[in-house]
Amino acid sequence: MEIREKLKQIIEEAQKAAIAAGELPEGEYAPVQRLEIPKEKKFGDYSTNAAMQWARTAHRAPRMIAEVLVKHIESDLVDHMEIAGAGFINFYLTNDLVYSELRQILAAGKDYGNLPNKGNGLINLEYVSANPTGPLHIGHARGAAWGSALANLYRAAGYNITTEYYINDAGNQIDHLAESVNARYLQLFGMDAEIPEDGYHGLDIVDTAKAIKEKDGRKYLDMDEKDRLAAFKVIALKEKLNVIKKDLGDLRVTFDTWYSEKSLYPDKVHEALEPMKKSGALYEKDGAWWMATTKEGDDKDRVVIRSNGVPTYFCSDIAYHKDKFKRGAKKLIDIWGADHHGYIARLKIALKLQGFNPDDFQVLLLQMVTLLRDGVPVKMSKRTGTAITMRELMDEVGVDATRYFFCSRTLDSQMEFDIDLAKKHSSDNPVYYIQYANARIHSLFSQAQEAKVVYGDWAHTDFTVLTDPSEMDLIKKLEAYHGMLESAAREQAPQRVTRYAFELATLFHHFYKKCRILGVEEKLTVARLGLITAVQNVLVHALGILGVSAPEHM
Repeated sequence: MEIREKLKQIIEEAQKAAIAAGELPEGEYAPVQRLEIPKEKKFGDYSTNAAMQWARTAHRAPRMIAEVLVKHIESDLVDHMEIAGAGFINFYLTNDLVYSELRQILAAGKDYGNLPNKGNGLINLEYVSANPTGPLHIGHARGAAWGSALANLYRAAGYNITTEYYINDAGNQIDHLAESVNARYLQLFGMDAEIPEDGYHGLDIVDTAKAIKEKDGRKYLDMDEKDRLAAFKVIALKEKLNVIKKDLGDLRVTFDTWYSEKSLYPDKVHEALEPMKKSGALYEKDGAWWMATTKEGDDKDRVVIRSNGVPTYFCSDIAYHKDKFKRGAKKLIDIWGADHHGYIARLKIALKLQGFNPDDFQVLLLQMVTLLRDGVPVKMSKRTGTAITMRELMDEVGVDATRYFFCSRTLDSQMEFDIDLAKKHSSDNPVYYIQYANARIHSLFSQAQEAKVVYGDWAHTDFTVLTDPSEMDLIKKLEAYHGMLESAAREQAPQRVTRYAFELATLFHHFYKKCRILGVEEKLTVARLGLITAVQNVLVHALGILGVSAPEHM
């Protein structure tokens, strides 16, 4: 049992003892909700607001409850306690407990940070899902980095999760893609052709047309336009999707499933719509099929099948999200652009009308990204081909910086990405600063091996020689890793992992400057090598969640 859980148990036992002694009234006291590490060391190793939490049940002032609880807490885990403010209880742990925790962390090795499976139902996390009509832009990059970090965080915290990319390959956008490639192809042969109004003007479309001409020459000029467009649709879709997969792979983003929208038709769409027609959730009007969303508070009913028989995007989403549940998911999480905010309620209604719990469907909205160079926003335009693509950003600042910076902020906040800072090879750049801590630890190991220091038997290592405050701070920070992962996963906050990694690196660099590792008494050398082994394991684990590499040399 971890320190946090042990302290919760101790507090709850003190509450029961106080009730038995008649110092607190009987009642339904909820389990301890909060036990946190204070931001300032002077407030102890852990702090709880349990007295405030129980004030309403006990009909006592929080500080009075805190005084009663402290009187009934006797544990060899706690050196002493202090009551602060309106009734916070601050715990100061014994050194023996801290050493015991370090030993347990080292015993877990590189698996420290992998929490037990929670046995919860399968979570389906869908993100990016950009139209396969061109290269991914920096907004997609943010969603990709953040979404994959969230998936990694969930897995580390013991959740059962599958990731998915929804390929929009059945809508009008694919027709417009083929029409755009067709126009560029004809232009390469000197023919008069214009990009359609809803077409794509990016330079990548020109490149696609050139590749077709280089491979097949004039082959498609002799075709009927309908056949040529059909051929270009297949060629362009495959090419664009391959580029997307390559770019995401290079960003260290992978998916368990690449789900084709076309695979929904006709069977899965029929399976989703027919029961709704029978129940009256769908009705026919003017040759079209409508969903009666106004019955659930929508401002108007929504078209599902147009009067010309062509399904809407809404139709595909209805069938697609039903299929996610049918494939075993108990909770659906989608990451969408902020401009889709108004679509959420509509889809929740559709799920409710199909018999699903709309609360099992969650949408996380991705806000915009502004790139800064020399402190000035970088102008971009997706449709004209002047957009900064994900590939360009990765190539300029590197994958590690791209991922870390995008994971460092909450998804629902607008973000400024400082290109100049991300490229710095100095402690100003948090990515470099964290990675340098790992490289420095690796160098210390190499020096220890050269000095023929024997270490690694952590079960028999004397850690009581670690008495410097910087050493104790490191151990306590390491012990807090599991609690951080639990809360970060529960609150869907991978940005907490970036902050933790930076804070751990900061504590290590401070320790490194203050405490010699080699050239001191052997017991102290071995103990400090154990400490930095634990630091490295946790740093590498945290960087792994973020999808950031941990280089051994810098």
